[in-house]
Amino acid sequence: MKVGRQAKIVELIGKYDIETQEELCTRLNQEGYEVTQATVSRDIRELKLTKAAGPDGRAVYRAVRPNEDFSHKYLNVLRTGYVSMDMAQNILVIRTIAGMAMAVAAAIDAMQFREVVGCIAGDDTIMVAVRTVDGCLDVMTRIRDLVDNG
Repeated sequence: MKVGRQAKIVELIGKYDIETQEELCTRLNQEGYEVTQATVSRDIRELKLTKAAGPDGRAVYRAVRPNEDFSHKYLNVLRTGYVSMDMAQNILVIRTIAGMAMAVAAAIDAMQFREVVGCIAGDDTIMVAVRTVDGCLDVMTRIRDLVDNG
C-alpha cells in the first residue's frame, strides 16, 4: 500500500501544481487513498520531494531527479506491481496486479528508458510505446532483469 501510495504522490505532483500537504491529502483521498497529513508528511520526507517555483511562481512540490535511493523506490513499485509482459510489434503490454498499472507506468517513465516514447495505463494493464521492435525486445530484457534481479 505504501509503495502504491508513494507512486501515486509522484504521479499527482507531476500532473498538478500542488502547494500544500493538505492539497496533496485531498487529491490522494479523491484517488481512494485514505491518508492523514502526518502520513503525507512522512511520504514527502521519504520521497525527498522538494518545493520549486511552478509556472506562475508559486512554490509547488516536485520530485528531485532520480538518484540511487529514489530509483530504488521505483524499482520496488515495479517489482510489487509487475505480473507479466508481452509485445506486439513495438508495443509492450505489461500486466500488473489490479490497481497498480499507473504506479508501475510512473516507475517505467521515471527509469527513462531512451527507447520508450510513453506509457498509457489502465487498472491492471500498461501499453508502452517503444520506438522500434528491437528496442521493445531490449526494454523487455531490462525490465525482466530488474524484476528478477534488481
